Amino acid sequence: MKKVTLVALLLTSTMVCAQTSTAKKDLVAKILVLQQPAIEQAAQALVERPAMQLHQQAGQALQTRVAPEKREAAAKQVQEDLKKYVDEVGPLVRQQAVKLAPSTIGALLEEKFTEDELKQLIAIIESPVNRKFMQMGGEFQKALGEKLVVQTKPVVEPKVKALEQAIVKHLGLPPAPDAKASETPAKSPKK
Repeated sequence: MKKVTLVALLLTSTMVCAQTSTAKKDLVAKILVLQQPAIEQAAQALVERPAMQLHQQAGQALQTRVAPEKREAAAKQVQEDLKKYVDEVGPLVRQQAVKLAPSTIGALLEEKFTEDELKQLIAIIESPVNRKFMQMGGEFQKALGEKLVVQTKPVVEPKVKALEQAIVKHLGLPPAPDAKASETPAKSPKK
């Protein structure tokens, strides 16, 4: 009789765990659907990072290595190539990120959160206040960015110029003409 009771308890607990596991998996799946835009945005950022770096490098090279009369056409070609890269690679990487999310983010959610915590997390994500806060992200970034640039420009700008000069020197390139030095001096009025 004890063995039958023990087996019944084990079967019952196994079924409860399986039901909990299924419920937990459903909650995780819902979170992944709710977070899909953020997952896609992270993937897009990964795609755009090398494009931005190449854009910066190309801009510097255009100023130092390309004849002035060819700069505009070369810049346009570079811009078109960068756009083509982002347009082609972006959807592939976003799709792969969404595909990998269950086995990466989902697995971590299942491991680190209880079923009750997952329910609470869903309530937070779906909250109108959270949605409003998330929608303001761009405004937050813009407001901070504008003030940050103004406040740090006097310190950062000379350091960027020094860095550019050091890189040009390391690469053995001719120094870029200084904008102030290339300007023609204003004529003084005749007396």
